[in-house]
Amino acid sequence: MKTATYLLVLWVLTALCGCTGAKTDDTAAQPVDTVPMMVMQIQQCSRLYTAEYKVRKIVMHNDERALRGRLMGRDFSLTLPGGTRAVAIPIDATVKAYIDFSQFSAANVSRHGRRVEITLPDPEVVLTSTRIDHDAVRQHIPLLRSRFTDAELTALEQQGREAIVKSIPDLGIVTTARENAASLLIPIIEQMGFSRNDITITFRKDFGPATILKQLTQTHSDHVTAQ
Repeated sequence: MKTATYLLVLWVLTALCGCTGAKTDDTAAQPVDTVPMMVMQIQQCSRLYTAEYKVRKIVMHNDERALRGRLMGRDFSLTLPGGTRAVAIPIDATVKAYIDFSQFSAANVSRHGRRVEITLPDPEVVLTSTRIDHDAVRQHIPLLRSRFTDAELTALEQQGREAIVKSIPDLGIVTTARENAASLLIPIIEQMGFSRNDITITFRKDFGPATILKQLTQTHSDHVTAQ
């Protein structure tokens, strides 16, 4: 089960990143040499979070007591009395995507007359937190079986976190982050006298699952807090 929350409210994003543009007279707005001003305005956004997803993963595990071995050259497995024990562990995670504008410069802006093309930095994806829903953990323990140990539960919880990380490339969060970033920046550039039809927002490369997983691996220990 998973849910996704999209941050699409532009005025909220504008307030958070501090991006503001000077008002212009619509009837007299004409593009001038605004590249330095444009760069300055975009740099003010600093690290701009443009997408956030909530993910819920339920880790389920069951085992049975069995005796395994080899007898007369043949493998055998014998289920012992006592029944099968099982556990379900819900894990909630928060995944965010942001764009870091700290290194944005005039090299990211290409202007041709009334047309302008902005190449934005690549979105960064981080798993910012994971939390075990301890109140919702369920165990089924037969009479002759012992409860799961803390070590066993910890190992299962780690498996759940790893499964969440592997599922992140399929969420579409990079696409959402790009769309939201473009939606935020286009009005700012329009205020400098450019027509919306003359503004192009591009990114340097396409993100594949391997790229996202590499990012998450590099940032996991710095950003994740587990409870």
